[in-house]
Amino acid sequence: MEINVALLKELTEIAGAPGFEKRVRDLVIELVKPLVDEVKTDNLGNVIALKKGIRNPDGKKVMVAAHMDEIGFMVTHIDDQGFLRFHTLGGFDPKTLTAQRVVVHGKKDLVGVMGSKPIHVMTQEERNKLPKTTDFFIDLGMPKEEVEKLVSVGDPITRDRELIEMGDCVNCKSIDNRVAVFILIEALKQLENPAYDVYATFTVQEEVGIRGANVAAHGINPDFGIALDTTIAFDVPGAQPHEKVTELGKGTAIKIMDAMTICDYRMVEFMKKTADKEAITWQPEILTAGGTDTAGVQRMGKQGAIAGAISIPTRHLHQVIEMAHKKDIADSIALLKACLEQIDSYNWSH
Repeated sequence: MEINVALLKELTEIAGAPGFEKRVRDLVIELVKPLVDEVKTDNLGNVIALKKGIRNPDGKKVMVAAHMDEIGFMVTHIDDQGFLRFHTLGGFDPKTLTAQRVVVHGKKDLVGVMGSKPIHVMTQEERNKLPKTTDFFIDLGMPKEEVEKLVSVGDPITRDRELIEMGDCVNCKSIDNRVAVFILIEALKQLENPAYDVYATFTVQEEVGIRGANVAAHGINPDFGIALDTTIAFDVPGAQPHEKVTELGKGTAIKIMDAMTICDYRMVEFMKKTADKEAITWQPEILTAGGTDTAGVQRMGKQGAIAGAISIPTRHLHQVIEMAHKKDIADSIALLKACLEQIDSYNWSH
């Protein structure tokens, strides 16, 4: 099944570090307005788009959460030579910073490069050490007085990488989690008969602690919750079968648990049965480290929610070369749409 790669490219490449999601938020609002009954933005910056249910006498609410933010950085210091020091926003493996281009969002966007001590002048001890984020600085190719005209402490920084197609896959920075934003938008386009009221929620600051989802769930107070996020596909050389978590091309993933959530057994069963009924390829996901918006959706409403998650298998997570399979993306759209249309047909009391 084909997907709208042009839209996914636009969503992945646009900037939106945690706490600085305005650009991607504006794009999301523009895209979802024609698809729903109403759109609002809360004080934290979450976009909440309501599509009303057609069989909903009791006013049941389903919250679907996809976070808009991407891992990034913040400027913490400008030194005497104009080099920038930074703090990470989200989780980074320091070795993935080597030789990367970034965009510093000051008074205007400036391309910079991640610099570090050249191997030629390292001691043997330094060569043998694992890198730390504090070993890196950002070089803008400009003297301090020019940098200070455009850049201030506190400015956000994002990574620079275009989306490309590779075989049956897409590859870019920020597949985590713009692919889920894409999936939610595409499902809204196809969603003609939602059973209950659907609160399509595009959340902020997930990468720094599920902050947006917590606030949104508290306000929405959903009966049911479905989070959309990437998950690890460790289907690469050296991986043992039990380490893979998921594999590319084997379908969408139905979350059973992650480090912050044990998904409701009823939601897991409902998703599995719905996928089988609709002939949607799926695989189970157990992620023993890391969390997603599922936690906020499940626990921050006033009575809690019957919650689970649809996960998108992704290789090379939290790098600029994140890779997802087009079929898995299409299967995720199909499963989300089917679940939202059939959620009233399941016996939730058992």
